[in-house]
Amino acid sequence: MSNSQTSAGDGTPAGGGLPAGGGAHLGQILQQAQKMQAALLSAQEELASARVDGTAGGGLVRATVNGGGELVDLTISPEAVDPEDTETLADLILAAVRDATTNAHRLAAERMGSLTGGLGASGLGAGGLGGAAAAGGAGGALGGLGDLGGLLAGGGAVPRGPGRPGLG
Repeated sequence: MSNSQTSAGDGTPAGGGLPAGGGAHLGQILQQAQKMQAALLSAQEELASARVDGTAGGGLVRATVNGGGELVDLTISPEAVDPEDTETLADLILAAVRDATTNAHRLAAERMGSLTGGLGASGLGAGGLGGAAAAGGAGGALGGLGDLGGLLAGGGAVPRGPGRPGLG
């Protein structure tokens, strides 16, 4: 087979590697990936600073979490406090925190989903925005993306050489 023949009829050379003109398309894909990564980082930073409330007992207990689901504030109405029934108060606190955390995850899914084409934050390999995102770090939801195998760090240059199948 000559170098111009394909093995699958899909434009891929029979010996592997990029189809003719594939380098230009790869450059466009890498530019798109860089833009998407920047947009995701921006959305992640926005979510890390977001504050989301949850309530229980008709508003007697209010919990506030950040975009990563970390509890940052808790308000308990005096009417919710009964020294003879602390179990009910504990249940209300747990329910308010769960409500706030659910709302934070919903917010993250809405904001990140539009950027990831429906993958949502969990589709990026981090199970949402926990971990570094809750602390304002850049790992969080984008940790699964990394720098796309070093491609983004090199300004979109395609790494070549031994150990890079089809690119050597």
